[in-house]
Amino acid sequence: MTAETAKPADPPRLGRKRDHSRDPEILEAALDVLAEVGYEGMTVDMVATRAKAGKATLYRRWPSKAELVIDAVACMKQPPSPDSSYVPPDTGTLRGDLIAMVKPKALTDSNRHLKVMLGLASMLSQHPEMLEAINDIMLRPRKGAYLEIFQRAIDRGEIQAGVDVDLLASLGPAMGMFRALYYQKAPSRDFMLHLIDAVVLPAVGLTPPAPVAAEPVSATVEHADQ
Repeated sequence: MTAETAKPADPPRLGRKRDHSRDPEILEAALDVLAEVGYEGMTVDMVATRAKAGKATLYRRWPSKAELVIDAVACMKQPPSPDSSYVPPDTGTLRGDLIAMVKPKALTDSNRHLKVMLGLASMLSQHPEMLEAINDIMLRPRKGAYLEIFQRAIDRGEIQAGVDVDLLASLGPAMGMFRALYYQKAPSRDFMLHLIDAVVLPAVGLTPPAPVAAEPVSATVEHADQ
């Protein structure tokens, strides 16, 4: 058969397009399992059962448990979005911006987040090569938001330009992780607000507002009788 009469090769057959519509449910199930049994006890099969999804689907999408955990953590709402369109709060003051970054969470959410953090620590002890991925997902976006907040304060003359903003921008995330790993306590809102007033503001030369004095007991009782 000559080149002129040879039949052209058939175009390559494309596989069936993967359906990612259930990814959020699967990733949420992965976080639940991670929080409940820890990284060592977690299996992809357990996540598939929790999400009511086919095991083969999960294994095609996430070849390893570590990759599944990385994607699940990326979908958590705790860190600011890594999307460049994210704009940190702008209240007009450094303290106001820092406080606005501390999101109030329900106790159950805090406990779940703590258990996920402990599961991540276990994963990283087995897969240190995943550290950069975790940093990209959780630490760098939050640190970048804090850097922007501190730079705004410098630009409006609220704090001096010589302040070590890189160190201060790392303080909140670092203390939150320290509290989770060493004390096994979620970084509560009260803890983070105390960190702002007792450490961050004095470090940049600002004086935190004085705490509101409690009303005397006698005055409270007298008022209640009226």
